[in-house]
Amino acid sequence: MKFTDAECLYTAINNFGSARILVIGDIMLDQFIWGKVSRISPEAPVPVVGVERETTMLGGAANVVSNIVACGGNALLCGLVGNDFRGREIITKLERLGATADGIFVEDDRPTTMKTRIIAHAQQVVRYDRESAKPLREETTRRILDLIVKVKKDLSGIIISDYGKGVISAQLMDGLKPLFSESNGPVAVDPNIRNFSLYRNVMVITPNQNEAAEIAGLEIQDEQGLVEVGKRLLDRNDFKALLITRGSDGMSLFEQNGSITHIKSVARKVYDVTGAGDTVIAILTLGMAAGLDLKSAAHLSNLAAGIVVGEIGTSAARMDDLKQVINAHFSRDR
Repeated sequence: MKFTDAECLYTAINNFGSARILVIGDIMLDQFIWGKVSRISPEAPVPVVGVERETTMLGGAANVVSNIVACGGNALLCGLVGNDFRGREIITKLERLGATADGIFVEDDRPTTMKTRIIAHAQQVVRYDRESAKPLREETTRRILDLIVKVKKDLSGIIISDYGKGVISAQLMDGLKPLFSESNGPVAVDPNIRNFSLYRNVMVITPNQNEAAEIAGLEIQDEQGLVEVGKRLLDRNDFKALLITRGSDGMSLFEQNGSITHIKSVARKVYDVTGAGDTVIAILTLGMAAGLDLKSAAHLSNLAAGIVVGEIGTSAARMDDLKQVINAHFSRDR
């Protein structure tokens, strides 16, 4: 089923440059250690990885910004890093993207969140995390809110990227609520289960299928179960829409008016879903800020997700790649 046409999507993408999206959330550095396994350790039944190279990429809310900028949009990132080399590396990477670091605050007594993934033969062997999930200091939250008040008139959309690492709190969300009601652009949330009660009055929320099922207290074993979960979450919360991402099965959009739209995945191969949720919410919000309706923006975000899951490691969907996949997708439909 076609929700839109290629020309409509091209027009929206070309308008991304006029959008400025505020991204609030947990900032991370994703580290990848790449190597090969040639033997099992004599010390324990685990593989020995011979390291060949290491890379780092922006993660969490910073990866949302990376996706926005890669597609030609503008973003302001608000969040927290520690006073350490990881935090400084994140700021350097953002500046290289052309994104401002004015909304990034530093707390000396906590580490910058870093997720390290060891990859061997194109497969993730193990992941280990350096992080603190304690709440922000009240002073830091106030400083974030003060900055947002200063820039709110220039915003065309808001994304809340909640990985449960302490940035998103009741204090922060209470301070943002007046902004939600004043905003003419979309307000979208990539949720954390523990904070679900905080997201009232946003336009759209984008849990994955497992998160949606757990929040609703139901199992999803078939399409009927999926529909029950979607309806329950919309009925019990003040969202205008719910976009459930479903991995290789695509995504399903539930709207307050009762409309349900299932969107098939366009990914030919799924190598790694790392960061796919960041891509979805970035392109969904950019699309709406650029004039697309919710269904068309969801369709565009699905095409973008199909790009990043075909690559190993956190990545961003670039504007040219997005245009190419649109052309390929609609050419097949003719």
